[in-house]
Amino acid sequence: MNQIEREVVILNSAWEMIDGLVNWAMFVRHAETEPTNMMFETSVHRRLFIILLGDFLSEVRAFKGEPIPLGLLSAPSNARPSDLTFLFHLRQVAADPALGPEARILLMIIDEFSTWLEGEFVAPGVNLHNVDIVADIQVSRLRYLKMCGDIAKHNLARLATNVKHLQRLLAKAGHDVTEETAFLAVENFFDWFHDDIFIYHSSHIAEFLNNIRLAIYDYLKPEFSRSHHLTGQVLAGADMYGYRVPEAIQQPIASAMYWELMNRCRSTPWVHRFQVSQSFKSQY
Repeated sequence: MNQIEREVVILNSAWEMIDGLVNWAMFVRHAETEPTNMMFETSVHRRLFIILLGDFLSEVRAFKGEPIPLGLLSAPSNARPSDLTFLFHLRQVAADPALGPEARILLMIIDEFSTWLEGEFVAPGVNLHNVDIVADIQVSRLRYLKMCGDIAKHNLARLATNVKHLQRLLAKAGHDVTEETAFLAVENFFDWFHDDIFIYHSSHIAEFLNNIRLAIYDYLKPEFSRSHHLTGQVLAGADMYGYRVPEAIQQPIASAMYWELMNRCRSTPWVHRFQVSQSFKSQY
């Protein structure tokens, strides 16, 4: 794929993922703009959110030596932690946009979210009662979110990597434990971080994601205005419309995603712009 085709795939995929995360089925609807917070509809929605967020924060990898799907680029060997997430691909678009002249706002929000994710905090007195350990655990937000997403999705047989992460976190806190002990502690780790710290962080995360979606929408508005047109045909009383797809978009999947992307631009995103209260940003 060429640059503009890759950009279409990235922006459409990001918008679709964020639509699945930040919507009024996942969160309790409100009309507040600032200061506010976001509350999950149910604990089931909270668990679904962390699973979907884990996917968004995962690296897009090649399969068994094949190229990375859809022509996406791989992160460099010296990549920062947030480059091993979908934010890497969004950052490539915002740094060198093809559908518009500039995407500074999008790049700024991506960098802010990346910096926040990479930041570390100390969770004091984490009680892993299954293994009789109470520890002050220092961890990056990105690491604990990905661990919680994996734990929420998989059973213990699929959690070997996260068990290793937990071993290292505990060793850093002064508790050297065996792999078997770390397995026993996984449930307590999830309960402490997912049911407490993640709930606290979730409003801020939703704000970041919503701002990314709004920035994509704002970036694409000039392209939508250029591309959208009425065809002159009328079907069932409705005027038919079309899009002037850029000539450089030749791949069928990129062309289909361009239509999806432009259709998303026909109306403003579902969730209005909101700002979360500082009381939900000052801890952890």
